[in-house]
Amino acid sequence: MTLGRYEPWTLMNQLQQELARAFDDRTGRAERGNSVVEWVPAVDIREEESRFVLRADLPGVEPKDIEVTMDDGVLTLRGKRELEQREEREGYRRVERVSGQFFRRFTLPDTADSEAISARSQQGVLEVSIPKQPKLQPRRIAVETH
Repeated sequence: MTLGRYEPWTLMNQLQQELARAFDDRTGRAERGNSVVEWVPAVDIREEESRFVLRADLPGVEPKDIEVTMDDGVLTLRGKRELEQREEREGYRRVERVSGQFFRRFTLPDTADSEAISARSQQGVLEVSIPKQPKLQPRRIAVETH
């Protein structure tokens, strides 16, 4: 008897990834050399009064292996988690933690200040801070007479 982890959403997640990849290809944004993604990190996004905060779970990923880029209103997280040495004993092995490359993209709202984005990694969590642009106050324009 083989014990397996039941994951009813696995097929749905695979479909979503394939659709996302196909959409990226149509928009011309896909990186042809990095089209294979082994895992997708979980991400939380929170909006605060003065900024957006994105937190990605990246346990086991060294900060040097994380790349955060901003291009044309799209924030991209890319990196890799190295494969650990694994031993197989008596024919039994169970590996649930994935390794390899990851890739996530997020379209930022117009209110985001793309020039002031910062990122830091602490205890396996990447936090990206995206400040909001200062609100422009409407101003009244005087109408002159001649």
